[in-house]
Amino acid sequence: MPLTNKKSRIVVIGVGAVGSTTAYTLLLRERMDELVLIDANQGKAIGDALDMNHGLPFLGQSKVWAGTYEDCKDADIIIITAGASQREGESRIDLLKRNVAVFESITTEVLKYNTDGILIIASNPVDIMSYFTWKKSGWPVNRIIGSGTLLDSARFRYLIGEKLNIDSRSVHAHIIGEHGDSELPLWSMTNVAGSTINFTDEEKENLYLDTKNAAYQIIKAKGATFYGIALALDRICTAILHNEAAVLNVSTLLTDYHGVSDVFLGVPCVVDRNGVREVLPLDINELERTQLNQSAQKIKDIISSVSM
Repeated sequence: MPLTNKKSRIVVIGVGAVGSTTAYTLLLRERMDELVLIDANQGKAIGDALDMNHGLPFLGQSKVWAGTYEDCKDADIIIITAGASQREGESRIDLLKRNVAVFESITTEVLKYNTDGILIIASNPVDIMSYFTWKKSGWPVNRIIGSGTLLDSARFRYLIGEKLNIDSRSVHAHIIGEHGDSELPLWSMTNVAGSTINFTDEEKENLYLDTKNAAYQIIKAKGATFYGIALALDRICTAILHNEAAVLNVSTLLTDYHGVSDVFLGVPCVVDRNGVREVLPLDINELERTQLNQSAQKIKDIISSVSM
């Protein structure tokens, strides 16, 4: 349970596939006392809240409602999953510019009512959106958390576990860097209960590619990914509300991290009631260090191309 007697509140901004699934996951697991849904389409938020409320007799005592930005006032956590959809013929950079504008508007509204909560960013490209949110909000960097490579790492662990016929929860493996095509696997640190995993180079490459391309596979099959990311966001919220000091691969600002600075990337972080308490140092090899710097440069190049 949360540390104080104050009712815990989580606000989800944007109740599309990811937002609504995240809200439902949080409700099923009874993570908070109050759950607020905010969306530009107020009717969708109202409908989702009503639908969830009808299931409360089977659950606990959480209160769920469709709200406004004013309801961010007492929120412990604000999750942003909102974002613009790509238009026909629109470039990724133009889409990114529109999404940055959307986030600036959202951040402005949130800051009117809340200046001490924790913002969790799930909208893609998540590392870039987290960076711009931090820049435009002026909040301490520890209270801006991107979902990062938490889901990528879970996919990686699942695939390794399946190959070894071992419970994925016993697999210790990390994907770091961009939540995207330049992400990298830390094979030098991958193990099962401390035991080295002996895969061939071909097996390693196939597992990495299956991890990196997992989202494309899901999108091709059903149009969007939302169950996995909802569980990842639930995990971050739990670490915060329970003051766990859990190590999670979330996206945060890096400063002189293996030569990387001034960019949000997914790396192992200690997450507690204050957000990202610290970034854990990693004893990575030279190849992994080079790949991490390449991933960082890719994100920096995109950021520099967006003049707002």
